[in-house]
Amino acid sequence: MHNISVNGRSYRLPQQPTVVVCVDGCEPDYLAQAVATGHMPWLKGALAKGTGLIADCVIPSFTNPNNLSIVTGVPPSVHGICGNYLFDTDSGTEVMMNDPKWLRAPTLLAALADSGQSVAVVTAKDKLRALLGHGMAGICFSAEKADQVSLAENGIAEVLSLVGLPLPGVYSADLSEFVFAAGVRLMQTVKPNLMYLSTTDYVQHKHAPGTAGANAFYAMMDRYLGQLDALGCVIALTADHGMNSKVGLDGTPDVVYLQDWFDAWLGQGQARVILPITDPYVVHHGALGSYATVYLPAGCDAQAACERLRAQRGMEQVLTREQAALRFELPADRLGDIVVVSERSTVLGTSAARHDLSALEVPLRSHGGTSEQRVPLILNRPLAGLDSTRRWRNFDAFELALNFAQ
Repeated sequence: MHNISVNGRSYRLPQQPTVVVCVDGCEPDYLAQAVATGHMPWLKGALAKGTGLIADCVIPSFTNPNNLSIVTGVPPSVHGICGNYLFDTDSGTEVMMNDPKWLRAPTLLAALADSGQSVAVVTAKDKLRALLGHGMAGICFSAEKADQVSLAENGIAEVLSLVGLPLPGVYSADLSEFVFAAGVRLMQTVKPNLMYLSTTDYVQHKHAPGTAGANAFYAMMDRYLGQLDALGCVIALTADHGMNSKVGLDGTPDVVYLQDWFDAWLGQGQARVILPITDPYVVHHGALGSYATVYLPAGCDAQAACERLRAQRGMEQVLTREQAALRFELPADRLGDIVVVSERSTVLGTSAARHDLSALEVPLRSHGGTSEQRVPLILNRPLAGLDSTRRWRNFDAFELALNFAQ
């Protein structure tokens, strides 16, 4: 067997060791600034000899939907993961969307493993591990819980001694460095046919492109990518979303509190606002992002609610469930009655009283909307025969790496 089919797409089996990297929060300007100032010599060479594209991520531009799109090759309308967090209408509760029960499509990672390929997955935060590793025979662990791995659960043991780094803090650049360091050590020792590496956007939430903190992070990344390249790997690099400043002229977060807005209009608690950016790691973004979905009370006309909310400052798009599902390729049954996307510098909250922003050490940077949709799609190989008119997506990364770069 030389090809496999997953979710309607055909992929060649890897002929060379292949690494797909999702750099969380990687606005393309981070790379441009770091390359221009000499912080990423490997990437500069890879862009000259390989392929550099700009692609669109899926909306909402959050971690879970995009990582799952990358590893399934399809949008959320197919794989079902439409946020980090959702309102479960069956149970009437708000829950994290990190359980594989929410996944509606198989991953390419599992399919490759089933075809006899050795596969390894390293993710920064443990919230993604179960989703990425669902149904996959192989190595799958998170940097966050690298001290708790076992052969039975993760396909590998003694990761800390293998990598040679201490357990990183979850709110640190070290968490992403551990992912890269682990990837290099796995490629040197286990030598998987295919590896997926997914980082965290802690640095991108704190540091704008071209700043010292950002350049230091990308210089670190560049060194590890260079080592993987030297090991003969085909490398495809993309991102789950970009990142933008979300502050007003005074430097404070520019927030539209949607729950307060609906409470003032319809009455206390009549509508339910869900922020799909919500996850256990809210220190760097305060659960504020540029995408929200709203469940309206019975009898409230969704179109009328959209028209009323569009007049509110800071709105970029306010759509009905059907409109949003079509425009953003989302599963309609997992959306509220309306979907809200805010403008580039604005974020959406529930109620002012429910967001603790005291932990924000720097002006807020966040994501979720269409203003964070553009991401890099880079391969360290020249690619022939590409359609120059095609709209590239971050979930084309495996297709390019396996079908064009081998």
